[in-house]
Amino acid sequence: MQADRDRLRVLVSGATVIVADPTVTIDEELLKAAGPDLKLVANFAVGYDNIDLAACRDRSVVVTNTPDILTNATAELALTLTLAAARRLSDAERDLRAGRWTGWDPGAYRGLELTGATVGVVGLGRIGKRYAALLKGFEVKLLFTSRSSNPEAERALGARQVELPELLGQSDVVSVHAPATEQTRHLIDAGAVALIGATGVLVNTSRGSLVDLDAVADGLEAGTLGAAGLDVYEGEPEVPGRLLAAPRAVLAPHIGSATFRARDAMARKVAENVNAVLNGSEPPNRVS
Repeated sequence: MQADRDRLRVLVSGATVIVADPTVTIDEELLKAAGPDLKLVANFAVGYDNIDLAACRDRSVVVTNTPDILTNATAELALTLTLAAARRLSDAERDLRAGRWTGWDPGAYRGLELTGATVGVVGLGRIGKRYAALLKGFEVKLLFTSRSSNPEAERALGARQVELPELLGQSDVVSVHAPATEQTRHLIDAGAVALIGATGVLVNTSRGSLVDLDAVADGLEAGTLGAAGLDVYEGEPEVPGRLLAAPRAVLAPHIGSATFRARDAMARKVAENVNAVLNGSEPPNRVS
């Protein structure tokens, strides 16, 4: 259960370390409430867009995260959502459970066959690269966007780097793996949804702010977006009612790292960072 801001201000008062997760916003207000003894904010996540790094630096507060160890778990969930959305699994299961299935129908629940499809990976970091590697067995054509060139990945994955508009327009599946920044907010907007198109599949397991949920709901309702598989949402835990009711949408409650192995390893990584700072050593996963 998430604590409200008033409760958080009380909880952090006098703390030496704050262990936060992506649902906790670490800003000037909370840092001030913690007081002068605060040495470390240890984020229980890879992304740290919930933390005001500049405010932490001003107070000489170290910030750490938990990289690498949830790469496989999140990439595997992205693949799961890709397959489920492409094959309209949510619609089919809903109808089955509700008693609306009346038997085999050659025209029902037709979706995208992943083998031989073109998949666009938006952001080729650790998770995006692993997702792309998992797709190789499907004999897909891989496109990717990245802030810098990556000839090694192109050779290893057989992928081709393109600009975002070309990726959106050419891909049967678009999977988002970019960090959350001011520049990437609503990277997938109404224009991007239109480029993905009526037979295209959108997948997001990165951060909710990268995708305009209203644009996705519009596309699903109008049939101008083929399908969506989403694990993260802007403003979560709230999810727009239109999206919950939309057809061809596979929705998960931010479970990208929710495996026994990944979550246990994340906890150990947080403990390593905390122990290092409290013992006066450099933490292994410092981001600021």
